[in-house]
Amino acid sequence: VTRPEALTFGITLAFFSVMTLGILVNWFAGAFLAFTIFFYVVIYTMGLKRWTAQNIVIGGAAGALPPVVAWVAATGSLSIEPLLLFLIIFFWTPPHFWALALFCSDDYARAGVPMLPNAAGPDATRLQILLYTVVLVAVAFLPWPLGYFDVVYGLTSLVLGGGMLALAGNVDRHRGGSLAL
Repeated sequence: VTRPEALTFGITLAFFSVMTLGILVNWFAGAFLAFTIFFYVVIYTMGLKRWTAQNIVIGGAAGALPPVVAWVAATGSLSIEPLLLFLIIFFWTPPHFWALALFCSDDYARAGVPMLPNAAGPDATRLQILLYTVVLVAVAFLPWPLGYFDVVYGLTSLVLGGGMLALAGNVDRHRGGSLAL
């Protein structure tokens, strides 16, 4: 597939997906979908992915928008629930990808993608993984005290969040050394 063919195919799919959602569901959801596609393709992929070590944070925002689109499609409105899900996905993305990037930093360097381990070093990346995980655990817990879920969600969130925090702490403790989970 040539670049012009790929571009034409992508634009065609984007156009018809936005039009289909707008016509068959609602134009608010169609507009959110159009923004999500634009943000992912233009802002993240074309604009910032190869220019900043914060590419994963920006990509996390792009990747966290689809549940908001789905909520708007289902309800025709925006509320706190999809925004909480957006925040959970957003804060999960950097620690997830940076942990992988610690193992694949040479591949990213060869591809010209400035991942955090290459730009700031493995130790700074480990600290960022820990800090983002702390925020993630707090944000993932929020739906329970806000009354959106029951005690099962709250306790599950705390246990799983505590497990992820322990793993992030383990990653952070291995500064300057090899990583063994």
